[in-house]
Amino acid sequence: MSAVSLCDDGLVLRLYIQPKASRDSIVGLHGDELKVAITAPPVDGQANAHLTKYLAKQFRVAKSQVIIEKGELGRHKQVKILHPQTLPTQVAALTEQD
Repeated sequence: MSAVSLCDDGLVLRLYIQPKASRDSIVGLHGDELKVAITAPPVDGQANAHLTKYLAKQFRVAKSQVIIEKGELGRHKQVKILHPQTLPTQVAALTEQD
């Protein structure tokens, strides 16, 4: 399974999260996952909330359209983006490879 896969109602992203980064960014591929750096610390769900907000902004969707399907407590996550309005360049590049 690739880092980014299309599904009927949107995209499924396999992510590797780097918390406490200097800035929020989609770094690129990390093995077969997409590495995302976020500034929030991995404490009390702060990183997940921050990640959801960041991804919603990147894909121009509501926060409720960003669903963490797997990996709530770990660095490796599977996130579903429902009906993305736009694709960040790093993600668009990966969807074209399939």
